[in-house]
Amino acid sequence: MSWAVEEWKEGLSPRVLQKIHELESQVNKLKKERQQRQFQLESLEAALQKQKQKVENEKNEAATLKRENQSLMELCDSLEKAKQKISHDLQVKESQVNIQSRQLNSSKKDVERLEQELKR
Repeated sequence: MSWAVEEWKEGLSPRVLQKIHELESQVNKLKKERQQRQFQLESLEAALQKQKQKVENEKNEAATLKRENQSLMELCDSLEKAKQKISHDLQVKESQVNIQSRQLNSSKKDVERLEQELKR
């Protein structure tokens, strides 16, 4: 089959044949270059898609972390309010204990005084 391809070149001058050979060589070189560039393009497109997927995954992770952070902040606020309430309740109870302790001491003194009076 290659002989049929070359048949059209019969009878051409050596200078024209040289030019045809140069052009064919250049065409082959350009085809190879195009294939290489096509491969590079496909590789770059694949890398781009991979990076886009990575960015999307990171955006999703960031959104998840943001929601988790918000939830934790709300939990912290809730715990802080509970702590303040418990602290206030503790202060109230300590105050009540102090009052009752003073009352107990006063009652003990009254009892001692009354016992002293009884002994007399």
